[in-house]
Amino acid sequence: MYAATLGGTRYAFADLRSLLARASPARSGDALAGIAAATAEERVAAQMALADLPLKAFLADAVVPYEDDEVTRLILDTHDAAAFAPAAHLTVGGLRDWLLSDAATSETLAALAPGLTPEMVAATSKICRLQDLVAIAAKCRVVTRFRDTIGLPGRLSARLQPNHPTDDPKGVLASIIDGLLLGCGDAVIGINPASDSPGRCRDLLHLLDDLRQRLDIPTQACVLTHVTTTLGLIADGAPVDLVFQSIGGTEAVNHSFGVDLALLCEARDAALALKRGTVGDNVMYFETGQGSALSAGAHHGCDQQTLEARAYAVARSLQPLLVNSVVGFIGPEYLFDGKQIIRAGLEDHFCGKLLGLPMGCDVCYTNHAEADQDDMDTLLTLLGNAGVTFVMGVPGADDIMLNYQSTSFHDVLAVRQLLGRRPARPRPRARRRARCARCGAAARRLARARARRAAPRQRRRRAPHLSRPPRPRPPARRALTRPARFLRARP
Repeated sequence: MYAATLGGTRYAFADLRSLLARASPARSGDALAGIAAATAEERVAAQMALADLPLKAFLADAVVPYEDDEVTRLILDTHDAAAFAPAAHLTVGGLRDWLLSDAATSETLAALAPGLTPEMVAATSKICRLQDLVAIAAKCRVVTRFRDTIGLPGRLSARLQPNHPTDDPKGVLASIIDGLLLGCGDAVIGINPASDSPGRCRDLLHLLDDLRQRLDIPTQACVLTHVTTTLGLIADGAPVDLVFQSIGGTEAVNHSFGVDLALLCEARDAALALKRGTVGDNVMYFETGQGSALSAGAHHGCDQQTLEARAYAVARSLQPLLVNSVVGFIGPEYLFDGKQIIRAGLEDHFCGKLLGLPMGCDVCYTNHAEADQDDMDTLLTLLGNAGVTFVMGVPGADDIMLNYQSTSFHDVLAVRQLLGRRPARPRPRARRRARCARCGAAARRLARARARRAAPRQRRRRAPHLSRPPRPRPPARRALTRPARFLRARP
């Protein structure tokens, strides 16, 4: 039992699950599930009680029973007590204060991450204002590698999303070239196939791999199909770079996606065996979203933001290259308007970064939500300041296959220019210098050859009188002088 008194009224919360749900900022999904705070006063009282809760309480009271859920077992069985020790004496409010202090540096946060559970960071986010979510997340540094290095300071990557309603190769390639010319695709070139058939996915994988090799693009490609389809493609010898899968925060919601932890581990091992990465071995790409557990009837009475954070424990165990919160994609049933979408996007990024994940965000909304592109501009700018790892690059910000609104190639360029960010680093500096030296020498040889070929043409184009050698100048005539007899002195 948890309780707090506010304005002479005592508010009681039966268990930790109820306390977290009542303390959550307003969400249409929690209201739909019947677990949200009835009034703003009750919400504030729950947040006050949550702020005074010791962090150790989350290790003793699981929001989803240990015996019934493999995600809970993963969280508790892999908890790093040594990493948690520096924060073990803190409350939720104390952790928030420490995270905002100068003592919380990028190095200390990276060391603390294995000791934090998803419920701890979700609870902390519930008592943070937006400014806190941005300031704390901006301190976190999470770096991953496959063919390039993602997440370095001062960088902002973008997934190039060239979806097409019929998977037409020409349409897909046109979108890819457009995005590459505008600096997108350094996180991944990722296609959501219109058809999940293995043959179609294989064709798209070969299309992406041929383009990547032809243009020597230092990035990775991914067809976002089900993990079982990807395993079959790997077995058939398809050029698979990354394994994609949507995941959730409970065993039941993952079963609704057709996966479990064992299957995800099998897929990761299969991708690692291909050894396609050149600078690293992070081979997994996960997508999540608040409301997925509720939509599958697998939420166990927990609020959607806490379950979203629990999905990050699944991702963390598999060392992914990218994790993406598709924040507004599920619809207004779970995030009603622009305000709720903005808050949820910053919370997801905050929780993922504190847990040590390369966190990105699809800044998006569906056409029937109470949101518009101004809301997306606001969230994108806030996430850029918070140090988001990557965002989406969609042609015209309008995905014509999935029918939702996201961010465009130009939006990515605008935020990079505004905040002074650069794309991901393509390759280690030593190799890049060697390659640049070779390219420079080749360019100089090519320039000399072109100059030699152009020289005869230039002589032929000259006027005929300019082609002849210049005439010798005639010798200067001697000045006429009088005969010597005229110069003789007269007697």
